[in-house]
Amino acid sequence: MELPFSFSCWLLSMFVLFLSASPGLLCARHPPELSLRASSVDTAKGQAEMLIRRLNLFPKHGINLVRDDDESLQSVSGIVEKQVELRILGDPGSSVQDLGHHACYYRLPHTVGARMFYFFFESRNSKDDPVVIWLTGGPGCSSELALFYENGPYQITGNLSLEWNDYGWDRASNLIYVDQPTGTGFSYSTNKGDIRTNETSVSNDLYDFLQGFFEAHPEFSGNDFYITGESYAGHYIPAFASRVHQGNIRKEGIHINLKGIAIGNGLTNPAIQFKAFPDFALANKLIQESDYDNIKALVPDCVKQANSCDSNGDDEVCLSAYSSCINIFNSIVKIAGNVNYYDIRKTCQGQLCYDFSRADSFLNQDTVKKALGVGNIGWVACGVAVYEALQADWMKNYDKGIPTLLESGIRVHIYAGEEDLICNWLGNSWWVNEIKWSGRKQFLAAPIVPFNVGGAKTGELKEHGILSFLKVYKAGHLVPMDQPKAALQMLKTWMQGKLS
Repeated sequence: MELPFSFSCWLLSMFVLFLSASPGLLCARHPPELSLRASSVDTAKGQAEMLIRRLNLFPKHGINLVRDDDESLQSVSGIVEKQVELRILGDPGSSVQDLGHHACYYRLPHTVGARMFYFFFESRNSKDDPVVIWLTGGPGCSSELALFYENGPYQITGNLSLEWNDYGWDRASNLIYVDQPTGTGFSYSTNKGDIRTNETSVSNDLYDFLQGFFEAHPEFSGNDFYITGESYAGHYIPAFASRVHQGNIRKEGIHINLKGIAIGNGLTNPAIQFKAFPDFALANKLIQESDYDNIKALVPDCVKQANSCDSNGDDEVCLSAYSSCINIFNSIVKIAGNVNYYDIRKTCQGQLCYDFSRADSFLNQDTVKKALGVGNIGWVACGVAVYEALQADWMKNYDKGIPTLLESGIRVHIYAGEEDLICNWLGNSWWVNEIKWSGRKQFLAAPIVPFNVGGAKTGELKEHGILSFLKVYKAGHLVPMDQPKAALQMLKTWMQGKLS
């Protein structure tokens, strides 16, 4: 998918920053009964824990910090890969290892003792397909949530077996899922100083990982490369893409053939996206006209403080901005009641909005951990400590690096399920319209055309050159889960430059 706004949009990818990947739910995930005061670490922790419970997940600990004398841990530097040996239902004659599927650790070089865990799935179509990396939001939510519930090669059944996903993105790409930042999922460190607090350090770790990955897999280094994700990845992706682009310009290492970025229901420009909440809520009858006027009155202070956070960068200023802006979201949710703010077509049953417990049960089985080569490390679905560490990052604007990417010929695709409140399509469309680039006038004038899948209208597309925005029908925060066939076609046609 991908905590208030940050697990946000999925935790932000499932929480809310507004999530955060989301995904990843980053956009705004605070329940009405919870008072959101960003200056309080205890409150933030409580918010994160509550949001995780709403996904029917109960991690035993909030982050993977381990002792450096644990004999089950990886002791070597660089990439340590293990072919995955897990049986799939309906395919008794082969295991995943026959298909070039790997579970791996990478020792991050600019850390005290951090290891980044990732899955790598070679394309079911051709090794010449693009390499696609997926980042779930939170911040702090594992990309295995997307792997098993959205766009991975397989899904988990009720008896904790695996079955093929007919619409896995490995049908069109060589697919990487990364547990990041450090402490998320199966990733771990021996030193709490490796826990990241800003996008610069997060992006540097991801860039180091890519260098290690392509060094270990030179046969893929010349393939086209795309960065994708959702929710709080609306922060991760622009920062990461800018880091890759600058690394290429400076010739820092292996050239990475970056061709494009795609963000789903992300939190990217908070000052603009928070302004859209009252309008989206009114249009979808979550609030009444009288409510709208009262909630709209909260917007000016939110925008002022968010802009101050972005220009100042001081932690206290950014935490204050979060506290101001989250009141907008909270006010709407209080009125809307038990609506599922990741998919307003649905309601939450008590505290349960989604049930992702199968992943937790599956990945924490001893037999599965042995097959993945993770030793005694437990899987942390969404890490509370990672979420807390990035609190001051939530309200910063990360669309500022996108114009440079566009002017350099790198494709930018923003998509959003129309039923998501927390990182809603309206706010995402507003910030995309405000991108300052040479094609802005033409993009604003471009017509909205149908996005068709199998002869059916599945969304609305606005596109000019290498910038595109897609609103997906009948989908919430997690588009690949709600509209798997449409999501796969979107990926394929976008990478081919044939969305419309």
